Amino acid sequence: MKDKLVTLIGGGGFVGRYAAQALLKAGARVRIAQRDPREAFFIKPLGGLGQTQFVAADVRKPDTIARAVHGADAVVNLVGTLSGDFEGVHVAGAKAVAAASAAAGAAALVHVSAIGADPASESRYGRTKGEGEAAVRAAFPGATIVRPSLMFGREDRFTNRFADMIAKATALPLIHVVPVIRPDTKFQPVFVADVAAAIVAALADPGRFGGRTLELGGPDVITMRGLLHWIARETGRDPNFVELPDAVGGFIASAGFLPGAPITRDQWLMLQRDNVAADGSEGLAALGIAPTPIAAVAPNWLVRFRRNGRFAERDRADEIERAAEIDRVG
Repeated sequence: MKDKLVTLIGGGGFVGRYAAQALLKAGARVRIAQRDPREAFFIKPLGGLGQTQFVAADVRKPDTIARAVHGADAVVNLVGTLSGDFEGVHVAGAKAVAAASAAAGAAALVHVSAIGADPASESRYGRTKGEGEAAVRAAFPGATIVRPSLMFGREDRFTNRFADMIAKATALPLIHVVPVIRPDTKFQPVFVADVAAAIVAALADPGRFGGRTLELGGPDVITMRGLLHWIARETGRDPNFVELPDAVGGFIASAGFLPGAPITRDQWLMLQRDNVAADGSEGLAALGIAPTPIAAVAPNWLVRFRRNGRFAERDRADEIERAAEIDRVG
């Protein structure tokens, strides 16, 4: 990847910052394209002089995407949404990126989708992600499609969101109730830095990975119940978990709000299926990447949710116990 120009569509987002760092480390030149490039200026000091570029672009405006990928050796589409214009972002937007990349003569395209992408999905998110993949394949047959499970990392809205919900619940007097929806739904959380490494590996060898779809999951498969119990233990909290029947969870989701944790109807529909890599699917191993366990890195940022932060006391027995927590409660 040395000296190659890679355009990251949505490069200032959660995954984008890690992909940019990995590419800069590999010696690539990185062009960050997003609606407001100023939001990604924090990436500039991570590279050398002239190694980063910034351009305004919107996947719903094909002409801006054409300018963003002009002259690029490779392109990565990182744009996604959990609400709003699903079709415009996931389908038309993905098609625009793929078509512009092909027209610009890019040698490689990585399209970041998601486990659960399926044109037949009941959720708009899953359905449009699936339709977007088909649109990408039609416009750029040699694209590599990566489907991560839920991603965790220091800036995530996954582990941090649940930890914040638990911390707020246990800060209340007496009650300490944390509702749990779909407690048996399984996840295979993947470290965002591993996803970034997968993107770089696919870009570096389009002859090998072009045209393939890879499902990226971490080494642990854990239930919603197990995940929440582990986060509570890691943050030194002891809430009263209340598992909600589907009828109640579905009603709350229809109203668009779960106490302490917003959830939309569409997200509720996504939770009806396990978010794990399909049996026999290619994943991180095919790219030569060893997946990172959530217990190996998440404590580094979840510590801020402990009552006394990183200064909270933790004995040796607790250190040993939490290392095996996911396996026991998952």
